[in-house]
Amino acid sequence: MNYLTEPTKDLRRKSLHEELTQTLRDLIIHGTLPPGVKIPEKDLCDAYSVSRTPLREALKVLASEGLVVLEPNRGARVSQITQEDLDEVFPVMGALEALAGELACRNITDQEIAEIQALHQQMLGHYRDLDLDSYFTANQKIHEALLAAARNQTLTTHYRSLSARVQRARYVANMTPARWAQAVDEHEEIIKHLLARNGERLAATLRRHLENKLKTVSHHLGRKADFRPAG
Repeated sequence: MNYLTEPTKDLRRKSLHEELTQTLRDLIIHGTLPPGVKIPEKDLCDAYSVSRTPLREALKVLASEGLVVLEPNRGARVSQITQEDLDEVFPVMGALEALAGELACRNITDQEIAEIQALHQQMLGHYRDLDLDSYFTANQKIHEALLAAARNQTLTTHYRSLSARVQRARYVANMTPARWAQAVDEHEEIIKHLLARNGERLAATLRRHLENKLKTVSHHLGRKADFRPAG
């Protein structure tokens, strides 16, 4: 074995696989591939100049995240968004976000707080511009930064295994002006408690933030839902 070239090949293959997985994940989260649609494998292979092998590897990852359903001898479909799924996922995410907030307040650096504040200002700018897509992007970066500041790899792994399902539900729901304003107010609270390094209050705000998000998505699906945080 040539030890100088073989690992490079593996790394390139891994990079392609990860990049393709994220691309497909984004297509599903943003609704370009909507719930219930059959995954057009040939079209995707042609569009991204890849073979079926890395595509199917990516679909297996997305199936493990609950975004795709693999159908034997029939290919794959984007999973449906159901109330039952939301009632399972959102309370768990609420608990994980709360824990991330508590740990972040213990471990975060001043530099990290400054970076989150800068992201928050960007998010507010997108809110004023009514740029929902850019708002969501900055919003997600804030939550990811809090997660990183928690310094807990086990928490990160579980969070990311569910995060895409929450993001997709958020994108499909109609964001009313009232809910958007409420979400911004909640993020103002998040920054306030983070600056004070008050883990208990930050955790409570993050739970409530997910609770209100669930209510918005549930209303979009046709009914209101009770939010029962895990733990």
